[in-house]
Amino acid sequence: MLSNILVSEVRVNILKLLLLNPKRSYHVRAIVRAVGAEINAVRRELENLFQIELVTRRQSSNRIYYQINTEHAYYSDLLSLVAKEEGIGAAILKKGTTFGQIEFAALALEFLRGRKSTALDVDVFLVGSIKMDDLKNIIQGEEEKLGREINFSVMSSEEFTNRKRTNDQFVMRFLTQGRTMLIGDDKIFCAIV
Repeated sequence: MLSNILVSEVRVNILKLLLLNPKRSYHVRAIVRAVGAEINAVRRELENLFQIELVTRRQSSNRIYYQINTEHAYYSDLLSLVAKEEGIGAAILKKGTTFGQIEFAALALEFLRGRKSTALDVDVFLVGSIKMDDLKNIIQGEEEKLGREINFSVMSSEEFTNRKRTNDQFVMRFLTQGRTMLIGDDKIFCAIV
């Protein structure tokens, strides 16, 4: 879908690489290998992204390194788009109907930005009637790809509504942080009924 929105497939692949690894900087040849494109196409797209300040670059001896500009106005929006095309977000959207009735599915923005989770952090929050074994299989597969743990929470609609009404700290913590909605409307997700 992103390649339909954005003109260049090379640009989409570069953005996926940089957005999903915001703390890393990449040399041009490393980007070429990662996205599987010709060096001139990669250089052209990196220059385009640099001109609109979506990437930063720095030189170290005779190499130029590129990194996503996390301060850019479109950074969070693009990260949300990529999160629906890659990783756990894409897996949930692709398999969502097979493991139950999902009313809401959200990813914590800090998780998408590469945060290593603590016991208090929730990376993936799901509300609905969900087959836990199927969900755990998807989570485990994504954990292996990422090389880090993914903390997730699943609640029924009733439990979620009741915990919002009572200002439950666990639920309120997730509702007050940045997130990307995969399924459901953010305004309804946050509304206390």
